[in-house]
Amino acid sequence: MTGEFNLTALPEPTDANPAGDHEDRSLVLNRQRHLKWRALDRLEAVLMVLCGITLLGFSTSVVFDIVTRTIGAPWLWLQEVTQTFFIYGIFIGAAVATRRNDHLYLAAIGESMHGRKRLAIETAIRLVVIGVGLFLTWYGYVNFLRGFGSYRMPSMTPIASLYGAIPISGALIALFAVEQLVNGWRHGFEDPPQDTVREGRPS
Repeated sequence: MTGEFNLTALPEPTDANPAGDHEDRSLVLNRQRHLKWRALDRLEAVLMVLCGITLLGFSTSVVFDIVTRTIGAPWLWLQEVTQTFFIYGIFIGAAVATRRNDHLYLAAIGESMHGRKRLAIETAIRLVVIGVGLFLTWYGYVNFLRGFGSYRMPSMTPIASLYGAIPISGALIALFAVEQLVNGWRHGFEDPPQDTVREGRPS
């Protein structure tokens, strides 16, 4: 069926289409293709879907919470649902945005430089992001374990169910930053000519 998002079948690169364009049919961002491993494209697509689900769930639960309170019959458990969608949405979004270079990324600084200066600043940025990711992974996991001693009301669900999003996000952030760092060292951080033309920037 035409016009649907494709999460699995990603076009292969060709001479006419060196990046394997699929932005119009896929949730995977094709920008800075040279910094990405194709093996992680499906993971990015899945994370984008999860971001959409958490956003929809958060918005819906907030609406129902307002409506039920307005009519005088509040569903108290909705607050827990809202918190869950909100927290997971934030941390999943931070992870996928790292791969798409839309978050935790000082793009303006790096793009204004060339040569060794560009390599140095881009490397420093990725190392900082990796450090943040590892920090979130380790201390998020520590908080996750401690969260089994506290409970959310009124469901009495361990608060660890919320903290679990932190180490997962941290690990993904570190993974995507390593991906960009390795590929940047191999291929350079500057956009290839076809990406520059596609985005309408002067080469």
